[in-house]
Amino acid sequence: MDTTGILDEALQRLHRSGPERLGRLTNHAPMAVEALAAHGQADSVHRWLDLYTSKLEEYPSGVEPVTASDWRSALGDTRRIADWIGYFGRELAERTWRDVLTEWWPRLLPGMYGGSTHPVIRVGHAVRTLLADDGTEPRLTELAHGLGYWAARYRPVADLAPLPGADSAAAALDTVVPIAARDGGFPARLGRVTGLPVWAATVTDPHMARHRLTELVRAATHRYATHGHGEETMLVHAATAPNAVLRTLPALPPDLWVPSLRAAWTASAAVTAMYAPHTPVTYTPPGAFTPEEVFERALAHGDEHVIKLTDTALDVGDEQALAAALRSIDLSEPLF
Repeated sequence: MDTTGILDEALQRLHRSGPERLGRLTNHAPMAVEALAAHGQADSVHRWLDLYTSKLEEYPSGVEPVTASDWRSALGDTRRIADWIGYFGRELAERTWRDVLTEWWPRLLPGMYGGSTHPVIRVGHAVRTLLADDGTEPRLTELAHGLGYWAARYRPVADLAPLPGADSAAAALDTVVPIAARDGGFPARLGRVTGLPVWAATVTDPHMARHRLTELVRAATHRYATHGHGEETMLVHAATAPNAVLRTLPALPPDLWVPSLRAAWTASAAVTAMYAPHTPVTYTPPGAFTPEEVFERALAHGDEHVIKLTDTALDVGDEQALAAALRSIDLSEPLF
């Protein structure tokens, strides 16, 4: 983790911008710069931000403050993004970040599918910084932005029919049936997901839940190498969303780990149903690479989703995961 102060400088720079642009596209910069800092590339953070600046919008205006008595009426109201960020900023100024996270995680978890799962991913990156050093104001503010974005984009998924699944995460993902109509963006496609395979539904032990979540992240990351061509950007989230949940578990009490697994599976499986191709392809990496070399390639490419998938692939740490990261570089348009 960066100890130079560059990450905190970058987060302060980014907190003048909103979490979205054009009313629907996510600001990925806070997540990407955290990944850069986490993998020893802090010296590249500001240069990368300079190139990403055209994708940033000004911080939005508020409507009215969210309070402890009326937060339910503001949940899922995208006009209230600034109000929600302000609410969590006040909460984190008065209480420990772990207490705030523990209170709000079960409230927000059912709605992690809004914002194309980006809010929970942003929270996962913020929590990783706080687990490394929970004393800096920019990192607490980053958590406030992530939680506020999640609350404003809160969207649950209900009435999903349980479909036959499989024992392993990889096999269960293979049983996901792609939706028939593949037009439209994430919200439209999510509304067409009516059923998902059952996987890990009988898990009740928190430590087994963590084990299964680790298995899911590995399987979804591996699968990108053979299925990422279905939609090179959106299929990244089948791996990065559950990994954000996995990263957050150490900051949460164990009684929240089982529902976290279930929500993460729903997210990964739903993204798979919405974007995965009908036919996989064989992918052979162009040689052998170390994790450091793969991350350097991702940085040179520059695309924010490539950086984030590579970050998750390095968490998984095996050759198949590194192959998935290299596949994302091949499939995606470079930022630079």
